[in-house]
Amino acid sequence: MATVPLSSTSGKWIMVSTIMASAMAFIDGTALNVVLPAIQKSMHASGTDLFWILNAYLLMLAALMLIGGSLGDKLGRKKIFITGILIFIGGSAACGMAADVLWLIIFRMLQGIGGALMIPGSLSLISSSINEDERGKAIGTWSAFTTVVTIGGPILGGALADAGYWRYIFFINVPIGIVAVIILWTKVQESIADDKDKTLDLKGAAAITLGLIAVTFGFLRIPETGLNGQVLASLVVGILLLTTYIFIERRSSHPMMPLSLFKNMTFSGANLLTFFLYAGLGAGMLFLSLNLVQAQGYDQLQSGLTFLPFTVLMVLVARFAGTLADKYGPRLLLTIGPAIAGVGLLMLSFVGQTPGPSAYFRTFFPGILVFGLGMSFTVAPLTATVMGAVSDHFSGTASGINNALSRIAGVFANAIFGALAVLFFSGALKGDLQHLSLNEAGKQAVMQQAGELGNAKAPASLNETEKAAVTRLYHDSFISAYQKIMRISGVLGLLGALMSVIFIRNSAVRAARVPK
Repeated sequence: MATVPLSSTSGKWIMVSTIMASAMAFIDGTALNVVLPAIQKSMHASGTDLFWILNAYLLMLAALMLIGGSLGDKLGRKKIFITGILIFIGGSAACGMAADVLWLIIFRMLQGIGGALMIPGSLSLISSSINEDERGKAIGTWSAFTTVVTIGGPILGGALADAGYWRYIFFINVPIGIVAVIILWTKVQESIADDKDKTLDLKGAAAITLGLIAVTFGFLRIPETGLNGQVLASLVVGILLLTTYIFIERRSSHPMMPLSLFKNMTFSGANLLTFFLYAGLGAGMLFLSLNLVQAQGYDQLQSGLTFLPFTVLMVLVARFAGTLADKYGPRLLLTIGPAIAGVGLLMLSFVGQTPGPSAYFRTFFPGILVFGLGMSFTVAPLTATVMGAVSDHFSGTASGINNALSRIAGVFANAIFGALAVLFFSGALKGDLQHLSLNEAGKQAVMQQAGELGNAKAPASLNETEKAAVTRLYHDSFISAYQKIMRISGVLGLLGALMSVIFIRNSAVRAARVPK
């Protein structure tokens, strides 16, 4: 398929369809963080269950996105994109009807399979179909309008959760997906790489899927069982499988992740930046949402509204940042952006117990504003750098690799930071508990709730005075754990900026226009 100008009819339909399809995933993700407390309460889910609800989707997305990008390049980007959308909306409808936590986790995995085919297709269609001179602008437009479409995600999610209708968060995807499929089917031409090799890397897909599941299972079991034989075996098997995956990719004649792409240091640096920044982003947004509702006294609608400055900045700045990256090169933006985002997360880490929503503008607002500004300067240039560092032949694969790494970062962040959060929470709780005049049985009952994190409830065996004191300890311990997690997240953002300084070069990005 020949490339087209962004302003042409074909270019506009490509943008509309990719924005709508991508918006489904973003609405699902942003709203889900806000409604997690409602899901935990409604389904009697433990803290570990919450991390599995998040990770079930991310695991399949991360493991299969690489093969999803490869499928698009080999079999047709439009065809695979449509298939992904249909699977995603089917999984979404099933999630909305899930009877318990186990089924919700299973259906989230189905969503992940659809997303793995859908998400690489959106950027791949843009990269392979839009004129190279306008690629950064196109991706910036995609980022901005996708944010406009999803800006109501946290707000709508909060409102529905407060009303007891959190399941409708999943049903929203169905009409959006149907309209996107109709547009793609009738208005967008097929795009396929000139490649006679249609072989798929099924061995690699199996190795990375099982490896990620084993590592995630191991980390999420640590807070419950400690480093016992089962946990160690799971971690060792997972690491061995992920190592095996690298060897499979090195020796395969048709790898889903061609290691030769990483010889380009700019491509490697952009993906390292992605990994560090999105690990910090995933952990930061999750624990901020839980903190607002479970410790700070916000209802879920108020929690959703707190992210409004973040999304408004994405709308206002993303397209502008993409244009700057086209004109001057992405390196400076990819240094400043992650650094500012990291500072924003660090600012949020110093917020302790607050009076509640009335104090929002002098507590959480400054950090969210800085964090949103940093991400706004980063997203479009980062995506344009990844896509511009490889040939069009590998555009789907490059998109798959970068998106997979951002999701793998989320998987590891949820698993590792989830385990750390429980350990931080337990440590703070155990220390403060020594100051309460409870017998040993009472203290053990209090500690047994540590896995619930901010949703921990004082044991029924305590009297009212003791329950009030223990509830305060739970709040204080959760805030202590939150602050530590946010500081680690902020450091990860700064590490992302360092990757740009070390590895990214404007001259290696085809879409960059660097003045001589």
